[in-house]
Amino acid sequence: MKFSSVLSVLSVVICLSCTRETKLSTGGDANRGKAAIDKYGCNACHVIPGIPGPKGMVGPSLDHFAARAFIAGKFANNPDTLVKWLQNPPAFDPNTTMPNMGITDPDSRDIAAYLYTLK
Repeated sequence: MKFSSVLSVLSVVICLSCTRETKLSTGGDANRGKAAIDKYGCNACHVIPGIPGPKGMVGPSLDHFAARAFIAGKFANNPDTLVKWLQNPPAFDPNTTMPNMGITDPDSRDIAAYLYTLK
């Protein structure tokens, strides 16, 4: 087997394990998360890599979200906190400009799974 073929197979295995890892940590599915991001119009306020359409500038860019230590600059960036934050940001910080969009628990888990692919 050629080196390039081995490298291709290894890349696929790594990608599959990353998707599996985000599903295990959030309980969501990154592919459904992309659809949920579109459904709730998250890109109206945020630049979100991999999401077509508007590139909002009201909220921060979500590029490299998985590498960030904090959500909204204040709360530990972990799956449980992110899922709850997405469902009701003002419950965490009444002064946040991010509104409660009525994101359901399953959708918030899927969105979180997608955001954690942004390394």
